[in-house]
Amino acid sequence: MLVIPAIDLKDGQCVRLRQGLMEDSTVFSDDPVAMATKWVEAGARRLHLVDLNGAFAGEPINGDIVRAIASAYPDLSIQIGGGIRSLDTIRAYLYAGVEFVIIGTKAAKDPQFVFDACAEFPGHIIVGLDAKDGKVATDGWAEVSQIDVIDLARKFKDAGVSAIVYTDISRDGMMQGVNVDATARLANACGIEVIASGGVTDLEDVRALAQVAAAGICGAITGRAIYEGTLDLREAQQLCDELVKQR
Repeated sequence: MLVIPAIDLKDGQCVRLRQGLMEDSTVFSDDPVAMATKWVEAGARRLHLVDLNGAFAGEPINGDIVRAIASAYPDLSIQIGGGIRSLDTIRAYLYAGVEFVIIGTKAAKDPQFVFDACAEFPGHIIVGLDAKDGKVATDGWAEVSQIDVIDLARKFKDAGVSAIVYTDISRDGMMQGVNVDATARLANACGIEVIASGGVTDLEDVRALAQVAAAGICGAITGRAIYEGTLDLREAQQLCDELVKQR
C-alpha cells in the first residue's frame, strides 16, 4: 500500500482545502515543484496532483505546473485529477510524463467516457469518486448528485480502470480520521483496487487502512496531515511496508 502525498494546485500555489471549499483554503507553498521535491526526498513513490481551478473550470488551468513536476521527476509515478473531461487532455498529460489520469466529474456524468479512455489509454486511467453521505459529488464537489457511489463504481468493474480514488468529502482536510469502513466496503463491492482519500491524519489511520488492505485498498492519499506534521511520510510508508510483509 502506497502513502501518496497530495499537491493541490490553486492559482499556481500549493494549497489544502477543507471539505473541498475553495474559499476555505490554506496556502502551504507558492512553489509546487519545490514541494514535490520535499515529498520525493521524504520517500514518496507516487504524487497525487489536483488542479483545483481546473475542477471548477472543466479544463486544465494549472497544467504548466503539472508538466514542470513531471519533467523534474521523470521516473516518479504521478497521478493528476481536476478538469479532465476529454481524451485530448488525457493524451497531453500522459505525453508530458504523468502516469495516471483521474476522471471524476466526467465519470459520473458520462460513464461511457471512462470505457473509451481505458480503451485508448490502457493502464493509465483512474476513476475519482468523491462522496458525501454515500452520494457522488461532482464539479469540484460543488454539486452532490443522487448517484450512489457503490452503484457507480460497479459500472466500471470491466472497464479496465487501474484504481478508484475514493474521497469522503466530510473528512477531507478536517483532520478527523479516515473513513476506513466505507473505503473497505467500496473496495469489496466493486472489485477494483481503491486508493483512500480524505481524513488520513496520523499513523493510526494509515495502520487501520493497511490492516484492511486485503479488501483491495492499494493506497492512501494524505495532504494536510503531512503539511502540518501530524503524519511523517517516510514513517507512514515504512509502516505500510512492514504490515504488508507480515500478511
